[in-house]
Amino acid sequence: MERKKVTVNDLLEMKRRGEKIAMVTAYDYHTAVFADRAGMDVVLIGDSLGMTTLGYESTLPVTMNEMIIFSKAVTRGCKKPLVVGDMPYMTYQVSIDDAMRNAGRFMSEAGTGAIKLEGGKHMAKTVEALVKVGIPVMGHIGLTPQSMAMLGGFKVQGRTAQAAIDLLDDAIALENAGSFFILLELVPSVISKVISERLTIPTVSIGSGPDCDGQLLIFHDLVGIFEAFTPKHVKKYANLSGEIENAFKNYIRDVKEVNFPTAEHSFKISEEEKKVFLDLLSKREK
Repeated sequence: MERKKVTVNDLLEMKRRGEKIAMVTAYDYHTAVFADRAGMDVVLIGDSLGMTTLGYESTLPVTMNEMIIFSKAVTRGCKKPLVVGDMPYMTYQVSIDDAMRNAGRFMSEAGTGAIKLEGGKHMAKTVEALVKVGIPVMGHIGLTPQSMAMLGGFKVQGRTAQAAIDLLDDAIALENAGSFFILLELVPSVISKVISERLTIPTVSIGSGPDCDGQLLIFHDLVGIFEAFTPKHVKKYANLSGEIENAFKNYIRDVKEVNFPTAEHSFKISEEEKKVFLDLLSKREK
């Protein structure tokens, strides 16, 4: 039976029956097609593309226009997964009107099925406003990269008892505001387990242990093509960086040594046309 398009309600049902949710980031059409073929449940166009694809040192320089361009490519490649657009820095924090306008661009221009934004209790009113106009919202708590300067870098969050309680309160506030899904990033597994058990909506972990309702990996980490650093929580399912580098080196060698292209990679004309061409050339050059 052909797999149908994954919806927000499907994810809620997956949590109810205990089926884990598989989620990955994608930033271009071809990666989206691979995720779609493989049977991925959710695809996130993360603002992490600033680091993995655009070469920025953080996610902060990523603009809304850049996110729309990449999101359009991903939605064209994803037929079955739920596609979520990641709201970039300062496109939703200033006002609810900003959040509404930019979230609407993801839905109308890029064709995403939902949006994601960072923050807990303080973002609840924004989440509620978006949900009221029909925009599904995925929350994001724990390590929130757009607030990295306040958090002191890429550090595990919720290590103290009070910090853990604050994370639980954030999660509950997001659920009450209407979030359909919450990403927990770099949260100790014992805390993410408690949060997941107390919510009726699904949670997804990136570096937050096995007890969430789903797991997220960055595409470039998953296939081994991001070399700047490898976080502890990442499992590489391939090492494509070495394969790609070797392919480039082999190509350069073949070009330099005139081993490529060969007749196999070249096009021909008939012997008759070749003779006519050479005759015309000879007459032209006399």
